[in-house]
Amino acid sequence: MPGYETLVLNVPVGTQSFRLKSLRDRQQYVDRDGSAERLGICSASWPLFGLLWPASIALAEAMSVADVAGRRILEIGCGLALPSLVLKRRGADITASDHHPLAERFLKFNAALNAVPQIDFVALPWDAPTPEIGRFDVIIGSDVLYERGHAELLAQLIDRLSEPSAEIWISCPGRGYLGRFSRALQAKGFRGTQKRLSVESDEDGPEFRGRLLRYRRGDPRRPQAIPFGKRESTRISAEPGIIRSHRHALRPAALHTDGGVRHGRKSVAGRQPSARQRSAA
Repeated sequence: MPGYETLVLNVPVGTQSFRLKSLRDRQQYVDRDGSAERLGICSASWPLFGLLWPASIALAEAMSVADVAGRRILEIGCGLALPSLVLKRRGADITASDHHPLAERFLKFNAALNAVPQIDFVALPWDAPTPEIGRFDVIIGSDVLYERGHAELLAQLIDRLSEPSAEIWISCPGRGYLGRFSRALQAKGFRGTQKRLSVESDEDGPEFRGRLLRYRRGDPRRPQAIPFGKRESTRISAEPGIIRSHRHALRPAALHTDGGVRHGRKSVAGRQPSARQRSAA
């Protein structure tokens, strides 16, 4: 027995459907060999990689229609790596990365679960020397700006791993570090736009209101907003007899530049962090 409980979620993305093994909730924690502790992952943070976050769904929707032909792509802080699975099914050259000791195991299981080829994975802590993995044409990430210092750290990582002419996609629930991140990327030569997005619940009201950030470097044109069409609410559910989550719809809104409102992080298969955890984010 692994010591933690899981469930399988059915997740519609665009016109397709994906199945994801997820941790059952935020209460799961196992670190018998101390590997997570050595990586600086505390018990409160340990389950975050294994939950499906609305920001990941938003990024996966974007990747289902983005132009990825002939481009080398890296997902940072992949967690359950739904965007990577979407890209791999489209035949993209995608590498997923995370620093959680179980991220690769879940990625392999979910790739097999969805009958897609295995996805290249690299352990990638942001504050350590970068492994020799080359540079990428596109770097993507979802909800990766939830801790103090992530903005500058992530901008430096992107600069080290991106080609001179590169594109960056980040989905984020409007946290207070967006402005710092945009300024840090601008100092590296990137220009970008932000598109407001919302993932709503039919039952409990808005669950996720955030932004899709898109930056380019080495291209004099400002990146254009991705045209998300209005679509019907879809159901994200677990295997029968386990759990069923809310229904969600992805809706477009206006373009914005820097700034944003800080929100509590909420997962589809979990609960909101406590006030103490939100204040530390």
